[in-house]
Amino acid sequence: MTQLLSLRRRFAARALAPLAAAAGLAACATGPGAAPTAETFEQDRAAILSMAGDYKVTFDFTETVPFAESYELKEPKLSGAHEVVRVIEDAGTFISLQHTLVVGGEEKFPVKHWRQDWTYEPDDVLVFIGANAWETRELTDAEARGKWSQEVYQVDDSPRYGAVAAWSHENGLSQWTPPAEIRPLPRRDMTTRDDYDAVLAVNRHAITPFGWVHEQNNSKLVQRTGNPHVLVREIGVNTYKEDSGFEVSVAEDYWTATKDYWAGVRAAWAKVEADAPQFGLTIQGESEALYQSLLGLAQSVADGETQVPEAVSEAEKTIAEFTTTDLASVEDRLAVRVADAQ
Repeated sequence: MTQLLSLRRRFAARALAPLAAAAGLAACATGPGAAPTAETFEQDRAAILSMAGDYKVTFDFTETVPFAESYELKEPKLSGAHEVVRVIEDAGTFISLQHTLVVGGEEKFPVKHWRQDWTYEPDDVLVFIGANAWETRELTDAEARGKWSQEVYQVDDSPRYGAVAAWSHENGLSQWTPPAEIRPLPRRDMTTRDDYDAVLAVNRHAITPFGWVHEQNNSKLVQRTGNPHVLVREIGVNTYKEDSGFEVSVAEDYWTATKDYWAGVRAAWAKVEADAPQFGLTIQGESEALYQSLLGLAQSVADGETQVPEAVSEAEKTIAEFTTTDLASVEDRLAVRVADAQ
């Protein structure tokens, strides 16, 4: 019940946000101890909203320091893509940004990518707790004052990770840097490695003259032993450079055709979050069976083969099938992943 009330408060805050802003809503601090002001609140909003656009993205990850005996650093991983980022909801104190990739050779096609939800002075934040499980962490007024939560969601709108911090606008630079939080393995490692279990990550978002950058300081964490320890450290830099020289309409047309379906999917996940303080997936490792099903339903809607209400109903059943509130220990859950990988 507590989580349901929290979710309702969050939705109410979104609905009342424009009225609150008009009444002189207090806002984000520019530094530790600084008083929130309407001016800095608008600076925060402008920084978040500026991440929407059309981009050429590079994903650059390099392992730097090993912390386990005999560990050998892996080769750096560098890749790129074209990505469209759009504001799909803006209620003043809540902003949602949806990412969609445009990929392919001569014939381009869209791939729904991650989503980032930003909430000002949130009541709580949804965080990863390891082994495909999450919990809602309640925040005190002091923890939330002047700050924004960022909650990141995966391609199927299942949760990924969350954190809370204040935006800073000092020295001509707008950036958001939260404390370290754990998050799931990236897909580049989830499908190829079984020697670590989570990432202890500091994620900095900074606005640049050419777009924005997502900087990561990652510690690859082994949790399965009951004595968590860092395997290796990694630096990641995801650079979003403005670029209109690709077929943006491919992403926009996909979103126009499927946005009502995905709204229903987001609502289904929100109910899972509201119904219990902790929940997880019934599968470990790569959740391909879940995301392929939900993405397939979206494509069926886009192709005109399935109506939105029917697709949403099927998505709700799929989500119910693959989620649970009966969580074993992290070690026991991870043992399943390791056994499957072997």
